[in-house]
Amino acid sequence: MSLRWPIRFVFINEFNMQSFKRQMPAWVGFVLAFASFTFASEAQACAACGCSLAQEWQGVGHTESGGFRLDLRYDYLNQNDLRAGRHRISAVAASQIVRDGKSQEVETFTRNNYFTATLDYSPNPDWVFSAQLPYIVRNHATLGTASDGLTAGPDGGQYQSRTASLGDVKWMASYQGLTSAGKLSVQGGIKLPTGSYTRKGMSTDPGSPDAVDIDRGLQPGTGTIDVILGASYVDSLTPDWHYMVQGLWQTAVHSTAGYRPGNGLNANAGLRYTAWAAVQPQLQVNLRYALRDSGENADTISTGGTLLYVSPGVNLPLTERSSAYLYVQVPLYQNVHGVQLTPKYTASAGVRMAF
Repeated sequence: MSLRWPIRFVFINEFNMQSFKRQMPAWVGFVLAFASFTFASEAQACAACGCSLAQEWQGVGHTESGGFRLDLRYDYLNQNDLRAGRHRISAVAASQIVRDGKSQEVETFTRNNYFTATLDYSPNPDWVFSAQLPYIVRNHATLGTASDGLTAGPDGGQYQSRTASLGDVKWMASYQGLTSAGKLSVQGGIKLPTGSYTRKGMSTDPGSPDAVDIDRGLQPGTGTIDVILGASYVDSLTPDWHYMVQGLWQTAVHSTAGYRPGNGLNANAGLRYTAWAAVQPQLQVNLRYALRDSGENADTISTGGTLLYVSPGVNLPLTERSSAYLYVQVPLYQNVHGVQLTPKYTASAGVRMAF
C-alpha cells in the first residue's frame, strides 16, 4: 500500500460581485454551491492520498472579493519509486522482508490521474464556502507477497487493477473575520463517503485469474466520514511579495467495513511574487505527516509516513476573471512506514475562473 499526494497551488485576480451579493442571501448561494457538487456525485481531490499542497491563497481561506469561483484542475503522479523508511529499496530486497510471518508485498506501480472541480462561494469578506468533486483514474499492479521481486509467485495475491470513478465529496468552510485585515482564517470541513470502496482488480495468478479485492487504500473512496480542521495566515512582505502559512488536520470519525485511514497533518508555507503582469512565480514547502491505517481490512504496516516537498510553479493571468497555472512538486525528504511506492514528482495544471 502506498501513500498518495496530488497537489495544487494557484492565485487569481478575483471578480467582485457586490451587486450579486445584495440580491442573493448568503445561505442561498452556499446551498446552491454545495448541492451542485453533491448531486453531481462526489469530491475530494485525493480521497485516500493526502494532498500536501495548499490549494492557493483563496483555498486557504483568504479572499478579497465575493461571489463564485470555479477551479478545474488536473493532477498526475506516478508512484514507481519503491522505498523503505528513508531509502530506496530494490524489489528483490523488498521481497525478502518478512513481518509477522508474512513476506512483504512488492508493488510494481500506481499511476494516478485526478480531475478535480472545486466551486467556492464568498457571501461576504468574512466567509468562504467550497465543495470539491474529483474524478480518479488509477492503474495499479503488484507482484503480491510470494514474489522474488522480479516475477510473481504462486498464490501470492498478485493482481492488476484499473479504477475510473468519482471520489469522495469534500465540503469546507473558512472564516477570516478574526482580524480587521482578514489575514488570519480558520477552516473546518467534512469529507463524505461517496466514493466506491468495493472495486475489484484482476488476479494475474495463472492458476486463479479471477476478480480480487483491491486494497482499501487504493480505492476511489475511503468509506469513512472525516473531519478537517485548520488555520492559515496570509500577509505581505512588500507590495510585490506575499506569503502564506497553513496547517490542516484530518481524522476519520466514522468508518465502515473494517478500515480507517490514518490521521493526517498537512503544513504548508508559500511565497508569491506579483509584480509581473504576464506571469506570477510561486513557491511552497509542504509537510505531510500521516499515521498508519488501521482496521482488519487495512494495511497496518506499509501506510503512513513523513514527507517534505518543495513546489515551484507559475500562475498565468488570462483575464480579470480567470487564470491558468502549472506546478511541480518534488520531494526533499521521505520517511515511509514499511515498504511503499512514492512518486518522483507530481504535476498539476488547471484554470480558475470568477463569475
